[in-house]
Amino acid sequence: MKLKDFISIGVVVALVATVALLWLSPGGINRAPDVAMQSIDGRMIQMSDYQGKPVLVTFWATSCPGCLKEMPHLIELHHAYGPRGLNVVGVAMAYDQPSMVVKLVKQKSVPYTIVLDLDSKIAQAFGDIRLTPTSFLIAPDGRIVQHKIGDLDLTKVRQHLDGWLS
Repeated sequence: MKLKDFISIGVVVALVATVALLWLSPGGINRAPDVAMQSIDGRMIQMSDYQGKPVLVTFWATSCPGCLKEMPHLIELHHAYGPRGLNVVGVAMAYDQPSMVVKLVKQKSVPYTIVLDLDSKIAQAFGDIRLTPTSFLIAPDGRIVQHKIGDLDLTKVRQHLDGWLS
């Protein structure tokens, strides 16, 4: 074998080892990003503030019919599981006008936390989210256990929440 072949094999082995290490590590590639957010009522929030509690993060827009259809279900989850520890965070996309977001949140009496992603940093931290609705269910230990583009699988969400919050 030539030196070039040894180097190529070494690079492949190193890449496989790195991917395996990330995949098998407790945080790994499935860990929620510790991103800073500001709610529409002015509170500063860090994802790490929710450590030890489950979080449902949903990216949405006022112009998204699926997002508006999903809102009553998110409100229901908030009422059912919020007192037991669930935090629901709705992230309004950067292209959404803040005044429209605030108006809709008041109109729908949304009780859970809504944040504005004015500079797309939250969307970027979660993998450059562009489609809505996109949701992430985050376990109390910070792992992302469900990532869904489109309608949320409420049955799976409830199963996880019942297991964590029983």
